[in-house]
Amino acid sequence: MKEKQIIMTVTNNLESDQRVHRVASWFHENGWQVTVVGSQNQPCHDYQQPYATKRLPVWFKKGPLFYAEINIRLFFYLLRHAGGRIWSNDTDTILAGFMASKIKRKHFTVDLHELFPEVPEVACRPFVKSVWTKLEDWILPRVKECYTVCQSIADYYHNRYGIAVKVLRNMPFKRAYSGKSGKLDFGGKRIILYQGAVNEGRGIEWIMDAMPYVENAVFVVIGKGDLYDMLRDKCEQDHLGDRVKFLGHIPFAELSAYTNDADLGVCLLKEKGLSYYYALPNRVFDFMQAHVPLLATDFPEIARVLNSAGTGRVIRDYEPEKLAAVINEMLGAPIDHDLFHRASEQYNWESEREVIDLHV
Repeated sequence: MKEKQIIMTVTNNLESDQRVHRVASWFHENGWQVTVVGSQNQPCHDYQQPYATKRLPVWFKKGPLFYAEINIRLFFYLLRHAGGRIWSNDTDTILAGFMASKIKRKHFTVDLHELFPEVPEVACRPFVKSVWTKLEDWILPRVKECYTVCQSIADYYHNRYGIAVKVLRNMPFKRAYSGKSGKLDFGGKRIILYQGAVNEGRGIEWIMDAMPYVENAVFVVIGKGDLYDMLRDKCEQDHLGDRVKFLGHIPFAELSAYTNDADLGVCLLKEKGLSYYYALPNRVFDFMQAHVPLLATDFPEIARVLNSAGTGRVIRDYEPEKLAAVINEMLGAPIDHDLFHRASEQYNWESEREVIDLHV
């Protein structure tokens, strides 16, 4: 029997996209010939996976010209190589995937990782937002198979376009709790960890401002993004070098060892558009698997999971001393490992991936 083929497209350099890796791995494990195609818009490191990968060179590294160029390059790559299914990840790749699927008459799937026109970098720029919204208005009503990360976003697209959207949440692979790895060690100080993109609206500066009032702890930021350099400069200006550490990018294959060493995870989002308000980031579940309590914003999808699982706390007040008081309280509380074990048995990729249709 001829092997089934699928090409999955993204605009990033593949190295930190855990969701795409998990979906690609699931197809590969089920006998599909998988190729994941991204870009060289950021410095690239060795990236070895059981499936094929390709990173396309680009002249422009960000902004409108980058998105135009990568869609053109993806379109021509798909025309040359797509022999089966085309799976476009997020709104910023759907133009190339949709056009190629029509020309080559291939099954087209869209996986919406967020409500793209409502992310902070887009929502506050009316013209840019209108471009992405019009693109979705044109393509999404014509898509027969669509996934997204939570029920709130699925409902939004169903109400807007009348399409059926399956919910495929960002959950990690189930793994046995192994305790601390020793990757993060700051002389016995407790570790507060943020992991993810260092972008607008992630609330990192709220934790930084609270750190002078937090007892015997270090705030560690893992990830890169648009605000990385600015926040590092703020750290120096506020003389927080002994309380805040920026580690930059860590490949996701190594990230779990760092997550295990945290005493408290944070996921504080600003209300900057519906995408953040409806967000259910994968780190909510990453911290759960690592038996690390999570302090998070009281937004509906995050609160629904944490209130059900009991593995964290949601807040809405980010005044530095009040935030520090909550952090100190959570750092001083014992960990109920049985509770975290039950939660990790419920919220994991092995259960979630059954939503994916492998038989198209």
